[in-house]
Amino acid sequence: MAVADTNYNYIFIDVGAYGKECDSAVFKQTQFCKNLLNDRLDIPSSTNKLETDCDLPYVFVGDEAFALHEHVLRPFGGHQLDEMKSIFNYRLTRARRYVECTFGIMANKWRILHRPLNVSTDLAVDIVKTCCLLQNFIQKEEGIINSMSNDSTTEDLNFDLRQLPRSNSVRGSLSRGHTMIVKRDSYYRESCYQERVIV
Repeated sequence: MAVADTNYNYIFIDVGAYGKECDSAVFKQTQFCKNLLNDRLDIPSSTNKLETDCDLPYVFVGDEAFALHEHVLRPFGGHQLDEMKSIFNYRLTRARRYVECTFGIMANKWRILHRPLNVSTDLAVDIVKTCCLLQNFIQKEEGIINSMSNDSTTEDLNFDLRQLPRSNSVRGSLSRGHTMIVKRDSYYRESCYQERVIV
């Protein structure tokens, strides 16, 4: 379980839950969830930055597995959604792709995560935590994400889910899109890194 920011860095991780457990059960057991429910995360108060009729809270974006909360947004469930709910789900998915890409970047950078870890449970937890910390360190030290986001030549590479085929399915339709985005981001990050090494 992890919280990631828009620079593909991990803000919070909780490692060690069994893979067969559902995300909502794992999330409820984390210290992050307990702090969120008890208002101990120092989340800024609601603001009106979009010039709307009401103040909007700061939120974390999750998928269908998470319960709705004042500071947790999740997509609408079901298959027969009206246009407004479908648009909301689409835009929420665009925001959530940063988390999906963060996992994809880490898995592609640390190939040990491509196969089952044949080690003790404690060592497996340490390996995953170390990979997360190293990814944050490398992202900050090399500045690949920041240099790409400031480079005007890469703006045309930032296509979004609108170019992918849509369906009425909420859970299954976007998994292929997430996979494509992760592969694309991984390819451009590796290309950018190779160019920096050569130069």
